[in-house]
Amino acid sequence: MQAKKRYFILLSAGSCLALLFYFGGVQFRASRSHSRREEHSGRNGLHQPSPDHFWPRFPDALRPFFPWDQLENEDSSVHISPRQKRDANSSIYKGKKCRMESCFDFTLCKKNGFKVYVYPQQKGEKIAESYQNILAAIEGSRFYTSDPSQACLFVLSLDTLDRDQLSPQYVHNLRSKVQSLHLWNNGRNHLIFNLYSGTWPDYTEDVGFDIGQAMLAKASISTENFRPNFDVSIPLFSKDHPRTGGERGFLKFNTIPPLRKYMLVFKGKRYLTGIGSDTRNALYHVHNGEDVLLLTTCKHGKDWQKHKDSRCDRDNTEYEK
Repeated sequence: MQAKKRYFILLSAGSCLALLFYFGGVQFRASRSHSRREEHSGRNGLHQPSPDHFWPRFPDALRPFFPWDQLENEDSSVHISPRQKRDANSSIYKGKKCRMESCFDFTLCKKNGFKVYVYPQQKGEKIAESYQNILAAIEGSRFYTSDPSQACLFVLSLDTLDRDQLSPQYVHNLRSKVQSLHLWNNGRNHLIFNLYSGTWPDYTEDVGFDIGQAMLAKASISTENFRPNFDVSIPLFSKDHPRTGGERGFLKFNTIPPLRKYMLVFKGKRYLTGIGSDTRNALYHVHNGEDVLLLTTCKHGKDWQKHKDSRCDRDNTEYEK
């Protein structure tokens, strides 16, 4: 029985070796024959490229190169985040290179002097008290004109102060409303006011529409987006901020520096996560409870308790006093 197994194994091995020698010999002869044909063709001045000399075949055809912001199909932009694509294609700062000499029409001012036109308030549009104060201050000044043909500068009656989508003061469909204004002219000679932009936790500077060539009077504007001698950096003020100063002569009799109880006061939300959280969380180091009051609250957003830390209860109590 063992002898039969050995004979069977030897026979199988011999058959395999015979097959290997046969196919190897056929391939070797074909290769030599192919080489001789190439050599013969070369001697006769002819050259026939061999398929073996071509570039290897790739599983996918090579695609032409395009910059990533020009790709429209879904497959090509699968690795691009929605935020990158939005910033590249629909940035609010399309007029980022705007300056007074390139995006402002001075002829309107030379003809009639510096006059400011405020768009009439549209029926049904909500306007926050802070923006009403701004418009009222302009309309009460000597620069105001109710005739747009006399104007050098234009101010929207649409409330653009709060562009946080989570805010109750947020004005919806602002893009279409601005584009429908017949005097808009891509924002030329327009001034837009803005205090808040973007939404927690990123707080981008997207105001929700293309400002075009309009100037931007904005709080907390970044140096990257600020256009020198064109945009206006304004402080962040609350709705309780007075529209005008004190009585006539107030500054003349006021002492410099002022003799007041508090040297520094800040009151606002303490972001537990996201942009700005590191800065706000460090304010308590400066707070002394006497002449420097830096009051913050953790109550921000619907899930603030999930990120609550050991200082939140004490900070919330002092904030609410």
